Amino acid sequence: MPTLADVRRIADRLPGSEERATTGGAAWFVRGKLYAWECHPWPSIPDDMRAIVASELVVAVKVADELDARALVEMEPDVFLRTTTRWSEPKVAFRMARIDEQHLAELVTEAWRTQAPRYLRGEFDTA
Repeated sequence: MPTLADVRRIADRLPGSEERATTGGAAWFVRGKLYAWECHPWPSIPDDMRAIVASELVVAVKVADELDARALVEMEPDVFLRTTTRWSEPKVAFRMARIDEQHLAELVTEAWRTQAPRYLRGEFDTA
């Protein structure tokens, strides 16, 4: 089962990525733009989703658009949560206990790509 240490390891290899502690837990930014974060059971989250977030580690990442988020939820509803909050849309939240490490790496890297400036994406692609 992947942990936040795995998210850190993935994020550490992405140019310009930095981790910050927030009220909800750990969060990762590139050039000041949020791209991945540990979810917290905020009161604004629907009750059924808040129960999941309160009982296990859930991470959210930015996605290119709402269609990408919906597709992930529909393909793997036991992994991806149908909704959390409207903040930081478009995004998708997932249960760390149910995701494999390769898919985690893809999600974090693609989230970084949605927020990273072109020159950092180019630096990553040539490395």
